Formats: sequence, structure tokens, C-alpha cells
Amino acid sequence: MSVPHDANPSIVAARPRGIRIAPPRGGEQRALLQALVEPADIRFDGSRPQDMQISDPACFERMLRHGSLGLGESYMDGQWDARRLDETLTRLLAADVESRLTGPVRLQLALAVAKTRLWNRQTRGRAFEVGERHYDIGNDVYRTMLDPTMSYSCGYWAEADSLDAAQSAKLELICRKLDLRPGEHVLDIGCGWGGLAEYAARTRGVRVLGVTVSKEQAALARERCAGLPVEIRLADYRSLQGRFDKVVSVGMFEHVGRKNHAGYFRRIAELLSDDGLFLLQTIGTRTAEPVNDPWIDAYIFPNGELPNTETLARATRRDFVLEDWHGFGADYDRTLMAWWRNFERGWPALEAAGYDRRFYRMWKYYLHCCAGFFRSRKGQLWQLVLSKPSRPGSYRSLR
Repeated sequence: MSVPHDANPSIVAARPRGIRIAPPRGGEQRALLQALVEPADIRFDGSRPQDMQISDPACFERMLRHGSLGLGESYMDGQWDARRLDETLTRLLAADVESRLTGPVRLQLALAVAKTRLWNRQTRGRAFEVGERHYDIGNDVYRTMLDPTMSYSCGYWAEADSLDAAQSAKLELICRKLDLRPGEHVLDIGCGWGGLAEYAARTRGVRVLGVTVSKEQAALARERCAGLPVEIRLADYRSLQGRFDKVVSVGMFEHVGRKNHAGYFRRIAELLSDDGLFLLQTIGTRTAEPVNDPWIDAYIFPNGELPNTETLARATRRDFVLEDWHGFGADYDRTLMAWWRNFERGWPALEAAGYDRRFYRMWKYYLHCCAGFFRSRKGQLWQLVLSKPSRPGSYRSLR
């Protein structure tokens, strides 16, 4: 049986200590926040699906004091709800409500930006922290939520009408973009539960080395890839050696961090053959200072940081030629909502296994918040195909 989230101290992130500046009291808090969310067309205790139903007015102080962190924590604690949580969060993000908060929230955001600029939060010593706190919470959660390939990244919905079809289409698209051929040696950085490694080995006849920082992922990936020319290794990308015909990394770059971007691409260039191809799939943003959302950082993905177009361009141009840049961010909204439907259907079994109600509300908020991130167009999803300058010939983009 998996350990419930709140019972495992290695999973539960410590709540950041805010700067203690007292916000307005009582009805003033409600009135101030109502004015702030008005541009998002959200009302407190209104009758529409996006309206926030308040069960504990203490949530207002938490939101004023801690912004998005307080919003998420008060939801987890049952202090407010909404019939269409995804639409509520989409509207709040699209209206950029948090940017209009002052006092403690503004200071906390400034400190977060400063920390990202000054410190490397994604060192080798911290590489396995996200695996322990997120990916290792229990394979039963991910089996419940994901498709049979256990793909924990955006599906490709161009011609798909289900999550299973969208994830299979994504795996096939990656193999085609990389032009995988029998006998080639492929490196999969951030291989997850081995879905892509298994698919590529079965359908293209390639050998695969998959690496992950999650013990639970590694164990299941080895199990599902048994009998195939696939090696799964628990390792950080910085420790890898060798040469590979193709390299792929799906949904892992968000954990690298700007201070490691140049070193990451330099390492890939050292591992990739001169005529090889590298495919990178990553979430991105147009924000100049792409600091992780405080609630996501505290409860879901510690030490994460999303790239933007400028940071990616700067980090890649020394060692790579950009062959293709493919964006399909709207597909992540559909993927996340499909994950939520799977999770909700499977919740009774997870609850019986020991996961508690606060974990349910945390996971619901996580999936709906991320769906709102993409639906509001704050978030993007990119697939880049890169080659070394030494690669002969030209590359034909595929869709």
C-alpha cells in the first residue's frame, strides 16, 4: 500500500515563511479581493460555475498574505471551492490577478526571482529531490491517472479522440522526428516509467538507455522493458558517458534550471554523434522571469523552472542547429483534463489504499491549475529538434 501524502515527511514540502505584514481585516479583506478578481469575472458565493464558494473566510487573509500559495493551500484545506475549478483558475491566470497584489506577496515574488538569479537550485545534490517528493509518491497514483504507456507528458491530439490515442500519437511522432532506425543507440533522459523506451525498442528496433531520478519509475520501467534491448538507470544526466545516435528528453528540462541550461546542452552535444539528432519536449512560457509558481514549487515540483524562447535560444546556439520548433500547448489542457477524469474515476480505490482527502484536493488543484495555465495561454508546450553543426544534409520537419 502506498503511503498517504501527508503521512510521509519526505513528500510534504515545508510551507515557505512569508513576511509578516498584516493585511486588512474582516470584510475589508473580502471586498479588496473581490475587486481584484472582478476583471476575471469571478464572484465570491456567486451562482456561476467559475464563482468561488467560500466556506471559511480565513481564506481571504491567506490569499492576501501569500498569493497563489495561499490560494492553493486554502483550497487544499477546504476553505473554498468552485464547480468548475479549471475555469476559475484559467480566469485568474488570464487576468494576471496575482501581479496586482501588493505588500507581502510582491516582496515574496521579488525574493523568489532573486533566489533564481543568484542560486543554483538544480545542483547535482538536489537532482533527486523532485524524484523523491513527486515521482515516488506511489506508482498506483500514476497507473490510475495515466494511459497504458504511462506517459506523464503532453499528448498529441491533432488526430486523436482519446488520451490513449493522443499519447500513442506523441510517441510515434517523436520516433518519426528522430528518424529512428534499427540498431541505433538512443539515450532517453528523463525516461519516466519507460513508455517511450519500450515503444521505440518494439517499433523501431533500437537500443535504449533510459535514465531517471525516480526509484519508483526506474523499478517499473525495468519491469515493463524486460526482454527488450533497454537499460534503465537511476542517474542524473550530468553523470552520463558514451556516444549515442539519437537523444530524446521529454518533460524533464523543466527541472534543469537556467543556471544549468548551457551545461545541459553542452553535455548533450558531447553525448550525441556528429550526425545525430536530439529531440527536446518541454513546457515553456513567455514570462521574462520564469519562476516556478510558489504552490507548485512547494507541493508538486520542487526547484522547477520553465524556460522561455530567449533562454532556450541562448543555451542552444553554441552547440546546436535548430532544425524544428513545434508548439502545441493547447494539447496539454486536454491531456491534463483527461488525467483528472482518470484520477477521479479511480479515486475510490486510491482512498481505500490510504490516500486522504487533502491529497485528493491537492491533486485536483494541481491538475486543474496546470490546465488553466495552458488554457490561459500563460503556458506553452514545445518540441524542438536539434542537430550538431557537423550533421550533413538537411532536416525535413514532420507534423
